[in-house]
Amino acid sequence: MDFTGKTAVITGGATGIGFALAKHLGRAGARIILFEPRETQLQEAVTALGQANIDAKYLVGDVTSAEQVEALADFAWAENGRGDIIINNAGIGGSRASVLDAEPDDIAQVYNVNFFGLWNGIRTFGKRFREDGQPSAIYSTASENALFNALPSGGAAYVSGKHAVFGLMEVLRREAHPNIELGVIIPGWVATPMTRDMGMDADEFASIIFRQMQAGEYYLVSHAYNMVRFDERYDELKAAFGKYAPRYDGDDEYDVQKYFARMQAARKT
Repeated sequence: MDFTGKTAVITGGATGIGFALAKHLGRAGARIILFEPRETQLQEAVTALGQANIDAKYLVGDVTSAEQVEALADFAWAENGRGDIIINNAGIGGSRASVLDAEPDDIAQVYNVNFFGLWNGIRTFGKRFREDGQPSAIYSTASENALFNALPSGGAAYVSGKHAVFGLMEVLRREAHPNIELGVIIPGWVATPMTRDMGMDADEFASIIFRQMQAGEYYLVSHAYNMVRFDERYDELKAAFGKYAPRYDGDDEYDVQKYFARMQAARKT
């Protein structure tokens, strides 16, 4: 995508990955709107972007409120004529508790921000994009924890929530809205306030991801060693299938996609 003159709305954009992406998008000619609850950080981020000659505004709000996300879209359309790009980046780490010990309130807090808050952004902006038919983009920040469990222990709500984000974007991708470009951002360990500033430099990470955004990629990836962990999971799965569900001629008889394709073809005859 050519970002020149486009408006990029970034949730959780005042620090970390969101702010780093804002700098790259802004330098490419995009106008930036940042959205999150921390007004002091928003003011600092917008000031810094302005000093770099980037057109930037902010709105204070919470992604867990569908009404506030709708107000964010209204703000983008009122201020800049349109919000062309939504980057659903807001997220929290939450409790590191295990599956058995996680408290329901802590689980709900993580899911409300990391999953339902992200879905609010997709739904609110996606409906407007679908209606006006203009070139648009929806990006959502998942995690390496959407592909495997990167944490040494615990983090049940965070890891499972990031898997849910990955699945949600896959469903959206299958729905195939021609005017809406999609991308799922898959950070590894990146230095942000959430990680206590440990990991890959956020600007370095954003530079890797931004090149892929420009190229129109769907899977936006960074940390090379993730392939090791990814292969560990899928090698184990492949071994299980090889042992207990090996391929055979005609094994597509229970493939859901092909089944429905056959049904649709039968209706046309």
